[in-house]
Amino acid sequence: MQANIQLDDTDARILTALSSDSRRSYADVASEVGLSTAAVHERVKKMVERGVIERFSLSVDPDRVGLRFTAFVAIRNDGGAHCRDIAPRLQELPEVLELHSVAGEHDFLAKIRTTHARALEDVLYKIKAIPGVARTTSTVVLNTEFEDRPLQLPSSGEA
Repeated sequence: MQANIQLDDTDARILTALSSDSRRSYADVASEVGLSTAAVHERVKKMVERGVIERFSLSVDPDRVGLRFTAFVAIRNDGGAHCRDIAPRLQELPEVLELHSVAGEHDFLAKIRTTHARALEDVLYKIKAIPGVARTTSTVVLNTEFEDRPLQLPSSGEA
């Protein structure tokens, strides 16, 4: 794992600007941060090369594509399998959008989206069939107030 990479205020402002809309033109970002378009392009290229920017992605409204049912599922292993063996199997399930290794009573916390409750039940059966999974505990989301917030990096004067 690479150590934290130090960003200057300009890089932080570029990341904040692109975080809200990665399709923004470099000219638009340059105008906002006070650089030339070429300078913004070069800084973004360097941040990609250093792994600061992992990818440019698309945000889809889950309701509009039929994924109206969200649950967080806590997963506990049975002690006979290592978590590193279980995680790749969970990654194979397209309904599992996020997987976090956690401390406490459970070993993983997964964010799952499906079309309806019955589809969640099907996913839970698949999870429980993974060798090493002992049990799951589900929390169904009633309403999402916000998610996928744009990154807001503080400048060095704000920390």
